Amino acid sequence: MQQIKAKVLIIGAGTGGYVAGIRCGQLGLDTVLVDGGDGLGGTCLNVGCIPSKAIIHAASKFETVAKAASGGTLGITAATPAIDLSQTVAWKDGIVRKLNAGVGALLKKSKVRVIKGWANFSDAKTCRVETADGPMTITAEHVILATGSEPVELPFLPFGGDVLSSTEALSLDAVPGKLVVVGGGYIGLELGIAFRKLGAQVAIVEMADRILPLYDKALTDPVAKWLEKHGVELHLGARAGGFGDGKLSITTRDGEPLQLEADKVLVTVGRRPRTAGWGLENMGVAMAGPFVKIDDRCATSMRNVWAVGDLTGEPMLAHKGSAQGEVVAEIIAGHDRRFDPVTIAAVCFTEPEIVSAGLGPLDVEGRDDVITSVFPLAAIGRALAIEAGEDGGFVRVLASKTDHRLLGIQAVGQHVAELTNSFAQMLEMGAVLEDVAGVIHVHPTLGEAFHEASLRALGHAIHI
Repeated sequence: MQQIKAKVLIIGAGTGGYVAGIRCGQLGLDTVLVDGGDGLGGTCLNVGCIPSKAIIHAASKFETVAKAASGGTLGITAATPAIDLSQTVAWKDGIVRKLNAGVGALLKKSKVRVIKGWANFSDAKTCRVETADGPMTITAEHVILATGSEPVELPFLPFGGDVLSSTEALSLDAVPGKLVVVGGGYIGLELGIAFRKLGAQVAIVEMADRILPLYDKALTDPVAKWLEKHGVELHLGARAGGFGDGKLSITTRDGEPLQLEADKVLVTVGRRPRTAGWGLENMGVAMAGPFVKIDDRCATSMRNVWAVGDLTGEPMLAHKGSAQGEVVAEIIAGHDRRFDPVTIAAVCFTEPEIVSAGLGPLDVEGRDDVITSVFPLAAIGRALAIEAGEDGGFVRVLASKTDHRLLGIQAVGQHVAELTNSFAQMLEMGAVLEDVAGVIHVHPTLGEAFHEASLRALGHAIHI
């Protein structure tokens, strides 16, 4: 059996693992990366963030052409559109392959040795990897755990056949006639909306009393209105049951049984850390519920064993894992680093999009020391010029009354995802309302709404 020794061993090639690998390589650390999951780039690149946004983009283009065919839009008319979803998926797969190859090239440039295979730990610093060329044993001084997460499967709706996880939904060869989505969180809504734009009849079953229950109602109302306008069937406060003979059994809010016709059922009830099947139980690390427990250095309870990304808890977001991966690599190289962000912003790529960074209204409920200011996109010229001003979108800022320091920023509207980094940057730098007000924002852009919301919080908005 081949035996390898390394300074750093990374398990998992997702956004946390491969970024940690590249940074380790840049810092001159002898690094081995074991990839036994979805491929270089992990869930996000291969079957998550990137492919889903590609399908969402294609769906939006199809919807635009469909509008032009049904009476015209903006003076533009077109013939009735058709879609060959297999070609769309092939285009999406091409993007994934290109990015996948790019990650491989970056790892090679950083002199990171990539081993394809599934790892199984016998102790905290030793694992056996089953590869196509046979088994090998790897030992390392430092181990970075970056195994990511996986979709939660319901026992009465196991994945397979016409019951899909998000992974299978992104590789369908045809648009289902009738799609039922179980779970009204961001993944279910992103994909459900995309398939509605592509022409599917869509129903959403959600246990909570409203969609996107982790966000406040003001943010989710524009999305709910889009769903209603486009004929998406909502079953809120409802529970899903079994699926058979093309029908999904549900129990409504009132306790009544109901059968929903479905060609496909998409189950998106959450994700869980991937902790099973690779010997975590042999490593002696402490747990925090289902997650691996870490401190502000991403260190586990076992010396020189580190963990990053979804394995470490909420928020389970790719950019969090990447940031943690960089921190750990630099700590191993001897730098004094901590993972202590002011905020980790999040985006829902729904219709319209939702952005949240820092504290929201639910976090400051009952407090009288917070200024809340909202500015509608309907008062922004750029929004109206790109048909993004008539869906109830807005930018909202929360700030301290005493020193005007920004506490949180949210937005809902078309294309507002592109504002996220500006929001996070201002919060991370400890900006106050006057800082935002003092920045000359480019006209015409959607970012002007951030400027105006801050001006309004100071009592002198210009365009409202």
